Amino acid sequence: MEVRDAANAKDVKYYTTDRLREEFHISGLFIKDNVKMVYSHIDRIIVLGIYPVDNELSLEAGKELAADYFLQRRELGCINIGGKGEIVIDGEVYEMNPRDGIYVGRGHKDIVFRSVDPSCPAKFYATSCPAHTEYPIRKIDITKARKVPCGSLEDCNKRVINQYIHPEVMQSCQLSMGLTQLEVGSNWNTMPSHTHARRMEVYFYLDMDENDAVFHMMGEPNETRHIIMHNEEAVISPSWSIHSGVGTKNYSFIWAMCGENQEFTDMDHILTKDLR
Repeated sequence: MEVRDAANAKDVKYYTTDRLREEFHISGLFIKDNVKMVYSHIDRIIVLGIYPVDNELSLEAGKELAADYFLQRRELGCINIGGKGEIVIDGEVYEMNPRDGIYVGRGHKDIVFRSVDPSCPAKFYATSCPAHTEYPIRKIDITKARKVPCGSLEDCNKRVINQYIHPEVMQSCQLSMGLTQLEVGSNWNTMPSHTHARRMEVYFYLDMDENDAVFHMMGEPNETRHIIMHNEEAVISPSWSIHSGVGTKNYSFIWAMCGENQEFTDMDHILTKDLR
């Protein structure tokens, strides 16, 4: 498990490109037959890439959590971005087709991930945060996600937000998670930009070709920075940071939030003319 410290906005304005990426950028999440974890001290979120090809993979706590098992004091959300797979939770099998999501509440001990066909393996992207109560497992495929159309082609940001783990879909302790898909001809996400001081957020970009990129915007509104993102890479956005981005073509991204509340509309909007 890789551990990232929290970052101070006053310091970040002086970071070089390499330092900015070292603190916030996450690459190489999917390693064959491996579970990669990145633990951030920003609201103690954990980002996971789980890639079972020839072998099934179990979710282990590790010494960093000082727990008997991974979900002893945590909850987890997961979306399958690869081929068909299965998750076995305390002996019960959940089929995970492409773009299927699942919520696993606190207290579940034995969690195993596997692919149905090694020639087209599943890729499980997951996030986890501390939980102080227990909610039941909930399987959410993309057709059951709450769909929120946003933007317009004229503003180059027409998109659909698929809310998987969200108060209007299901109950969780503090984790929110979903998938946003941009239409062809649109390349801006979350624009105009905003902050939400009560929640941090992680973006995971996908559905990008090898030579495409997203310029992910972050930093304070008057001290903006950017990180160049490629396919299947994630970025940590602190609560004091804006988060929006523009791609070389349309793409998708999975967002996950945790913090003080789960109010999706609790945002402090920033006028584009006021950004620096």
